[in-house]
Amino acid sequence: MALKWQDFTLKGARDYQIAEAAESELVRVRDLGMRIGLLDDEILPHGHYVAKVDYMKVLERLRDRPDGKYIDVTAITPTPLGEGKSTTTMGLVQGMGLRGLNVTAAIRQPSGGPTMNIKGSAAGGGMSQCVPLTPFSLGLTGDINAVMNAHNLCTTALNARMQHEFNHDDAFLAKRGLRRLDVDPHRVNMGFVMDFTCQCLRRIIVGLGGKADGYMMESRFDIAVSSEVMAVLALASDLKDLRARLGRIIVAYDWTGKPVTAEDLDVAGAMCAWMVGAMNPNLMQTIEGQPCFVHAGPFANIAIGQSSIVADRLALKLSDYHVTESGFAADIGFEKFWNLKCRYSGLRPNAAVVVATVRALKCHGGAPVPAPGSPLPREYGVPAPELVEKGLPNLLHHVRTVRKSGISPVVCINGFVSDTREEIEIVRRACEAEGARVAVSEHWLKGGEGALELADAVKEACEDRTDFRFLYELSMPLRDRVELVAREVYGADGVDWAPEAASKLHMYQEDPVTAGYGLCMVKTHLSLSGDPMLKGVPEGFRLFVRDVLLYGGAGFVVPVVGGISLMPGMSSSPAYRQVDVDTATGRVKGLF
Repeated sequence: MALKWQDFTLKGARDYQIAEAAESELVRVRDLGMRIGLLDDEILPHGHYVAKVDYMKVLERLRDRPDGKYIDVTAITPTPLGEGKSTTTMGLVQGMGLRGLNVTAAIRQPSGGPTMNIKGSAAGGGMSQCVPLTPFSLGLTGDINAVMNAHNLCTTALNARMQHEFNHDDAFLAKRGLRRLDVDPHRVNMGFVMDFTCQCLRRIIVGLGGKADGYMMESRFDIAVSSEVMAVLALASDLKDLRARLGRIIVAYDWTGKPVTAEDLDVAGAMCAWMVGAMNPNLMQTIEGQPCFVHAGPFANIAIGQSSIVADRLALKLSDYHVTESGFAADIGFEKFWNLKCRYSGLRPNAAVVVATVRALKCHGGAPVPAPGSPLPREYGVPAPELVEKGLPNLLHHVRTVRKSGISPVVCINGFVSDTREEIEIVRRACEAEGARVAVSEHWLKGGEGALELADAVKEACEDRTDFRFLYELSMPLRDRVELVAREVYGADGVDWAPEAASKLHMYQEDPVTAGYGLCMVKTHLSLSGDPMLKGVPEGFRLFVRDVLLYGGAGFVVPVVGGISLMPGMSSSPAYRQVDVDTATGRVKGLF
């Protein structure tokens, strides 16, 4: 492409300005799709540069084609600013593209909550972005909206059913083909969802008013991408599987403790109707024109945090190398990729990239924790090799976690202009002593040109012999699995249980169906422990599980660690303050 990094990143251009300049160079999405082997009727355009892909047609047509190499991108424990996994994913794909390789990426669609709050749009940054930025950041083709509508329709159906059962007798219900469900209002699993961070909605009362105003009870709002419907989208193999999983979502329990599902409410079919279009992955591109699939949602700390199985299957049939992204660090995102996504998909990775920054290593080494929206503390802008050295155990811990899966880790030092040669060499020596490949990458600054060393290291790692194995089998008791993840992945001394959490886990273990569900941990992403303030590699801590949720549609038992919430809060200096529109052209500015 004609964009020159010297004209942008060296001159302090903002991400949205670089993305805007790239739009004149973009490949039309129909041409992009055909270039990677899609047929015309498999490409469903949403404008000139974004399309849905009819995955069912493609997978049927290419069912006998061998899969390409499969690469996951994860990271060390991040600072609150993030360490650049999406940027690295885009840069790696661009670097491999410059090497002449047939390569694709899959990333998750950003939530409006982080986009308008702290983290930004998660499109990457600098010269390594997924574009066009505006549709990517502001709803894309409506998948999250479909998730919200399907979820809220289910919650609405539940409240309406409770209202009518409360106000009418069995004869009234029978005339309408309904049986009494006798929902216990104190055991309702599902609240409502919205795609913003709004802490005032974490606990609400619904149904205030009279008999016609719904059933009065306590409820809540969670952020949309934490919905079990989003997890179902990430895991479903096709529409039939999607429909079945939606029907199994446990919405509440009756007074005897029996689950009440979306199927019991006769709402699962309508939920699926909202989700039909959302099952098709979205096709976009990097700044340098490599194809990028965008599908499913973020938040590996409170959700599965993976791009969809469908998107990965599709891309592996279309390319020789496919790079997928997992949320947050290897203790959260990679652990779920490893033990959940790969288990359900049947796909086996060839390599994993662990993204590290000198900035994060300094944080784990004792530098003040950087705060979004505030100036970086002095330690991050001056040489501090002693802090980098002290922070290395966190990186090495994640490298060892990846190794436990039986695949080769590649450490990517995501370069910042403030990094010194001495600091980088400290990281390189430590990782190579651990037996990991190491590459310094300047993809943010230079795009694919800056990621060639990383591209070569990843290509080489993909040729290593792998011995992929799960951390546990699903036959292992649930309590033992939680203990194993806590000890082997987080480094905890053990697990403590709130009485209610222990009681729920025992109940799920006694049920032969739920005893075999996958384990999806909910934990802070800012520490290996459950305490976000404990940096580095904490020792002598125990994990406290305060609750256990059950996702019947996704097939997950979900232990909730510490005080983490499914509805994040809005910061005092949110990103939406910088977003505006050029009213003469209609262009959105200020996204990052």
